[in-house]
Amino acid sequence: MESQLIKRIRQKDKEAFKELYNLYATQAIRTAIAITKNTATASDVVQETFIRVYKNLDKFDKSKPFKPWFYKILINECNRVLKTSSNIVYLEDSDKEAITGSSADTYEFQEYEDLYAAISDLEDTVRIPIVLKYLKGFKEEEIADILSLNINTVKSRLYKGRQKLKNAMNKLSERSELNG
Repeated sequence: MESQLIKRIRQKDKEAFKELYNLYATQAIRTAIAITKNTATASDVVQETFIRVYKNLDKFDKSKPFKPWFYKILINECNRVLKTSSNIVYLEDSDKEAITGSSADTYEFQEYEDLYAAISDLEDTVRIPIVLKYLKGFKEEEIADILSLNINTVKSRLYKGRQKLKNAMNKLSERSELNG
């Protein structure tokens, strides 16, 4: 399906680009929010990502899957924005709906609120691979390609991220047992 969309987009079919946008926009926003920690910034990042995808589609290697290429552009754009932005914005209640997709999912989200907060507190070097692996479902090889890293570096960062998350969750569990 994606290959046909890309072919149509290369032929300047605007409806095809709209279809591609509809296919990727929601997940791209969720990923960008998880990385930038800000809904408005994430929206800007996604918009810029789609512009870059459109302008560089002729550079896309048709023999490779589209999704990792798209996410590489998205992650690079998130990193570019984070570098130029010095103010840190923390995950707010309004951002939770954007991550979960609807207010109906709020109850489900609350069950994982501590986990999302712990992920949000991770430094970028381990948070981004964790988000790509466990929230987006990318394989380690794909993450290495997206982030332009060695596979062993990705594995190491995932391991460190898991350890930090485990420690954070254990601390929260201990605190709740003491308070409960």
